[in-house]
Amino acid sequence: MTASFEDLARELADVGRHCYERGWALGTSGNFSAVVSRKPLTLAITTSGIDKGLLESSDVVAIDEAGRVIQGSGRPSAEATLHLAIARSRGAGAVLHTHSVWSTILSEATADGGLVIEGYEMLKGLDGVRTHEHRERLPVIDNTQDWMAAAPQIEALLRDHPEAHGFLIRRHGLYTWGRDLAEAKRQVEILEFLFEVMGRKRGVTWQP
Repeated sequence: MTASFEDLARELADVGRHCYERGWALGTSGNFSAVVSRKPLTLAITTSGIDKGLLESSDVVAIDEAGRVIQGSGRPSAEATLHLAIARSRGAGAVLHTHSVWSTILSEATADGGLVIEGYEMLKGLDGVRTHEHRERLPVIDNTQDWMAAAPQIEALLRDHPEAHGFLIRRHGLYTWGRDLAEAKRQVEILEFLFEVMGRKRGVTWQP
């Protein structure tokens, strides 16, 4: 049974507050979405400028595949284009974007355009991963204030790295996704745990 917009709005508000409580989306940072329908593609997505610790279902709008608001009130996240691109490219049912301290630090800690994580038991929490010997490479892209123009780059990135469970925006944060909100939330928790482990292991004096 497909969840209604109203149900998804409540779930997104819960996820947003959870990420705030964990320190992964402080203040107005972060944005979260879930697919309401595929044909036509419709997303429930958090609105811009809302403190995630105070997020309510009324702070979620429905947008069409062009990013236009078709239900609710408020301005959708400036990164709505990214959510639409991920939903289309990966068939994701939910997309979550966090701004944690560790993801921000580690987004600068790469020289070859990607952050590699391997050998940790917690990797088995990612979709389809069955062993700690898994090697996860998260692509890192540069930040921009024009995500509409960058959308083709994101779709190309996702095509070029079909094995990736997320990507990082440099000095910005993490994007990950899942078949539904429960899976996307689990992947955020797994990746944020791994970011913190790697950051603490390397130490604050470590240089890329």
